[in-house]
Amino acid sequence: MADCLLDLKLAACVTLLPRAESLYWWNGKREKSREVVMLIKTKQSKLAKAIVCLKAHHSYTVPEIISLPILGGHPAYLKWIRETV
Repeated sequence: MADCLLDLKLAACVTLLPRAESLYWWNGKREKSREVVMLIKTKQSKLAKAIVCLKAHHSYTVPEIISLPILGGHPAYLKWIRETV
């Protein structure tokens, strides 16, 4: 999934956090899964296409894909994201 996002220039950077453990409700049952959390740095204008890419490659029926606003940060880093994607 990270390769797809990067190859299509839908993300400037993808950080993988392995060995996350998620506890959640699914189909009326409590579940527990090991997962990899992906932090994807991109622009709002690329979000819809990034979601299509993620859904096409994800094994879950309903993958967790959420968008959080960047409220601030190192100006040079934020500029790099804008210029990269």
